[in-house]
Amino acid sequence: MQDALKKKLNVDFRKYRILGACNPPFAYKALQVEDKIGTMLPCNVIVQEITEGEVEVAAIDPVASMQAVENESLSEVAVKVQQKLRNAIESV
Repeated sequence: MQDALKKKLNVDFRKYRILGACNPPFAYKALQVEDKIGTMLPCNVIVQEITEGEVEVAAIDPVASMQAVENESLSEVAVKVQQKLRNAIESV
């Protein structure tokens, strides 16, 4: 992000990275039960330097983001993705 923001806006920004973390099997399951869910898939994880030497890893809660859709089948997939994201972030 720092390079893109510097190049496009000529601003300095802290260390901030967006990682694509899409899980194709879960994305496929979600798309099978809700065809427009691609607009809301929680596929990004961010890694940012909060202060020098302090790093935060974060992702959106898929259960919270999928609640707006009100599809029980989608909720089941979201719970599984939530657990995988939580495990990945806690292991860092």
